[in-house]
Amino acid sequence: MFLHELNAYRKSTVIWTISLAVIVILFLVMFPAFSSNAEELKKLLESLPLALRNAIGLSLDNIGSLLGFYSTLTFLYITLCGAIQAMNLGTSIVSKEVREKTADFLLTKPVSRVQIMTAKLLAALASLAITNAIYIVVASITASIVTSQAFSMKIFLLISATLYFIQLMFLALGVVVSVVAPKIKSVLPVSLGTVFAFFFISMFGSAIGDDNLRYITPFKFYDPAYIIQNASYETSFIILEVGLITLAIAASYIIYVKKDIDSV
Repeated sequence: MFLHELNAYRKSTVIWTISLAVIVILFLVMFPAFSSNAEELKKLLESLPLALRNAIGLSLDNIGSLLGFYSTLTFLYITLCGAIQAMNLGTSIVSKEVREKTADFLLTKPVSRVQIMTAKLLAALASLAITNAIYIVVASITASIVTSQAFSMKIFLLISATLYFIQLMFLALGVVVSVVAPKIKSVLPVSLGTVFAFFFISMFGSAIGDDNLRYITPFKFYDPAYIIQNASYETSFIILEVGLITLAIAASYIIYVKKDIDSV
């Protein structure tokens, strides 16, 4: 089942991996031109309202450095795309069986629902891991090529790794939606609606300077500015994420095991 599910995700994994790689390359190749005119661009960006700069995570303090450029102008879009990929995977884990009318056939096989859910989850995790591994390699190589500035590769990797952590949250959320919703006709509208809702919450929280909203949206669990300054993650948000993922996955198993599956 694991290999079958992983193969089913193959096309999606390839598309998302290539998309993320292309996005990071396109942004990073602009860095040399950006850094050579950093002061002029800073003055231009300073004219933007502070609330707007905060909303999009635009920090002018270190925007002229590679890490600052990567974390403020590049990684925002990477995490948004990555979250959609993870939410798509999570939402389709159970719903696709119902939508494609293969659920009752699958459940007649000599395997338990726990085994089915586990195989599907492991395949989704593997798909995201493959995407992230390739993305990090591409991003690291590109960053090393486009600049002669000295920068901390450790911090660069710490920032890049948060993509996977954010994806895990949306994967878990997608799984819950998949087992709770009676029938999802199309995964994409649900995924886009959920991801953009959390994205706008993060932007709103940043715009008004409300740190309490950081605990609501996964997009704010890992602050790039904090990572650059401390070369580490905030422990409280790591604990929060582990707790939320554990709760979401446990609830998904319980609901799926007890759920009535409609026959064809």
